[in-house]
Order: sequence, then C-alpha cells, then structure tokens
Amino acid sequence: MKRSLCLSILTCLAIAAGLQAVELQPNVERGAMMSDMYQVSVGGQKVDVYGARTADPPFAGPNRNYGGPYSFVNLEADGPVEVTVTSERDLRSTVLRPARPEVKMTVVDDHTLKLQLPGPTKFSVEPDGKESPLLLFANPPETNIPKEGDPNVVYFGPGIHEKDSIKLRDNQTLYLAPGAILKGGIVAEGKNITIRGRGILDGSDWAWRKGPGWHVISIYGSNVTVEGITIRGAWHWTLVPMHSDHVTVQNVKICGGRVQNDDGINPCNSQDVLIKDCFIRSDDDCVAMKGMKFKDGANNNVERITVEDTILWCDRARIFLLGHESRAEYMRDIKLQNLDIVHYVMVPFLFEPGEDMRLQDVTVENVRLHGEGQKDFIRLRPLVNRYMHNKVPGHVANVTFRNVALEGEPGDYLIQLTGPDAEHRVENVTLDGVSVLGKPVKADSPHLRIEENTGGIEYGPKE
Repeated sequence: MKRSLCLSILTCLAIAAGLQAVELQPNVERGAMMSDMYQVSVGGQKVDVYGARTADPPFAGPNRNYGGPYSFVNLEADGPVEVTVTSERDLRSTVLRPARPEVKMTVVDDHTLKLQLPGPTKFSVEPDGKESPLLLFANPPETNIPKEGDPNVVYFGPGIHEKDSIKLRDNQTLYLAPGAILKGGIVAEGKNITIRGRGILDGSDWAWRKGPGWHVISIYGSNVTVEGITIRGAWHWTLVPMHSDHVTVQNVKICGGRVQNDDGINPCNSQDVLIKDCFIRSDDDCVAMKGMKFKDGANNNVERITVEDTILWCDRARIFLLGHESRAEYMRDIKLQNLDIVHYVMVPFLFEPGEDMRLQDVTVENVRLHGEGQKDFIRLRPLVNRYMHNKVPGHVANVTFRNVALEGEPGDYLIQLTGPDAEHRVENVTLDGVSVLGKPVKADSPHLRIEENTGGIEYGPKE
C-alpha cells in the first residue's frame, strides 16, 4: 500500500460567546471510518467524529460483546469551551466517565447535550454504559509544530496515507497533522526520535497479527517521545518500548478493542519510561511490563516506570499486568499514580512474577476505579505460568497501595496476597487508604485474602 492522498481542508476557528478560541480538527474524506452515531460541534462548527471497532471476527460472538463500535473525537482547547453533542440515541441518562467535577453537563433535550469544559481534558460520554460511547479528547494546543520539508521531519498532512511500515532513525520527527490518517506501523530505532501531532495512526485494515510489524509502534532507542496522536485499531501490541530508555508517551489516545493481544503500552526490558496524560482502551492488558528478552551487556531489567494522569479501560484482560512473560532479574521502581479506571473485567492490578524475578518497590497511589460487580481487585501472587522457561515463581516485596478507591455496584472485589512457598513470598505490602464501596480495607475486611508465605502487611493511614 503506497498510495497517499492529501486532501484540501477547511480549518475552522470557532469562538463561542465568552469562550476562548478552539482549533477544530479539519475535515477528511468520508472513507476514513467516520462515525454517524454522534454529531459534535464547538461554537456551531462541526467537528469530525471517527469510528472504532470492537471484537472483529473471529473474536466476535455472544461471549465477546463489549459494546460494539464506538466513536471518538479530538479537538483543541486553550481554555474553557462549550461542546454540543447530538445523537439519534436517547441521551437523557448519559454519564461521563471518569466523573469530572470541573466538567458541567446539561441535558438540553432527549438528543442533545451541552458540555462545559475547563480546557484540555479526556472522558467517555456514555448514554448507555459501554454500549457505543463517545470518547471525547480535548487536547492542549500544539506548539513548535514541525515544518513540512524539513529534512529531519517525516510529515503527513491532512488526508489518508497508506505506508505499511515507516522506519525512523536518530534525530528524526514523524508528524501527523490534524486530519491526517496514517495507515501502517512505525519503528523508531535510535536516539532523539519524536512521533507527534494530532492525527491518527490506524491499524484497522489489518487482521489479527497480520500487520506490517509486530507492533503498531515499536521503539528501540533512547530519548524517544510519542505525543498527541491517536492510535486506532491495533492488530497486535500497540506501543512497545523494547530495550529502550528515557521514553515519554504523553497525551496519546489508544482506541483499541478490535482484536486480542492489542495491549496498550508494554515497556519491555526498558528503563525510565513515563506514560502521562493518556487514554487507553484495549481488549488485552492496558499496560503490561515485561522483562522478556535479553541482550548481552545491556540492562535487561524493567526499572523506573511511571504511569500517571491517565484513563484506562480494558474490555477483556487486565489493566496492569506485571510479571508475566518476564525473565529479568528485577522489575522495580514502578509508580502508578493519579489514574482513573473506568471499565475493567479481570483483576485490574495483577502482579505475578516468575522465573525468580524480583518485583519490588511499587507504588499505586491516588487511583479511582468504577466497579461493575467484578470478583477481583488486587492480586499479588508469584507463580509459574505457561510463558516461563525455568518453571520457578518470583518474589514480591515493598508494594504500597495508597488512596485507592473502588466505587460502583456491589461485588466481591477480592484483594489476594499469597506466596507459593517459603522462598518465594509476598512481603512488606501496605494498604493505606484503600477502600471498597466506601469502606476502608483493614485486616478484617471481607474483601481481603491474606494467605500463606506472606509477611509485613500493614494498613493505614497510620495513627
């Protein structure tokens, strides 16, 4: 697929009464998988609404209904803005997830909403839960936009571009302009590489595991930044730093759920990775950290990984998976902070190291979860699974959950801590300000299962 279409566009500037200017997404051709489920406008000017799929064949079926196709929209706001959403659907029972006190929603009539946004923000507009919602992404304005024609810039303007796989090297920038849709994958290998813009990187045309690369974005390097883009319809793992360091993923929107194994962001054998201000919807794990492959003379550990200020939604698997497919010596210095988990199915925090790997020094802090009656909440359990070579469990130590609140419908929401034997234990775990349905988790909590080969379990806040 070498064809490239660059279409003329109309750039809209809308200024609503009393509101600051907002730059809108330019229009693109209708063949770009647009959505007609919602109409969105700012100051009377329409904004393009795109579609995304869930559960493509062969994954579709009665046990694989995750709400059907859904919609998403990008706009830019440098201050307060009013957004109007209309639909043929009944919008009277619409809920915003996560709830944002600073976002004001008014139901104008059965088919019209007005949303007052304070500025850049992200949330899901849900007239009927997970059934075909609208994901709304209000982005901060771009600055220092790369110039088309710069020899170090791979530039894609508005329109559809079919490129299969693009390889980026040292000091290169790939830019997706608003209204650009790049169908293909990206391999960033080297130093000082940037992937940025407000366009869409689209994997929707490829069947499961049949894309032009193993991942939609593969990173092998140092000082790599991915910022601002939307990634739609991954064919396999979505964004993967592998044997990389100093990687920043910021304001990236992942609209997945189309196939199995479409993990959102998987730092593998990497260090100093920051995932910030993102929205991740995936069928498989949202964030999975793995120490799976080894390079002679390299740091093969997974270390100093931070995920913060991010919204997470998983249709089938886990939100955070730490330890599977891992043979590194250490996975450590992990921070998961200021997060909203709006929908999940399996246990959202699954820490299950094997291969004698030491999973330690993990902090989970200021997290809000929406529960829908699920069985599990947290599981810390070294084990042996089918991915392992040496068939021995790992170790878990020095893990803190602080100010983590699960609200929603009644459910078991189990917190399980267990070690398989006296050598492979779960130790020094603090549950400080953890609550389920408004009730703090203490030693006698019905949600808590402290089993054998554990020690140093503490509850907070301390007096």
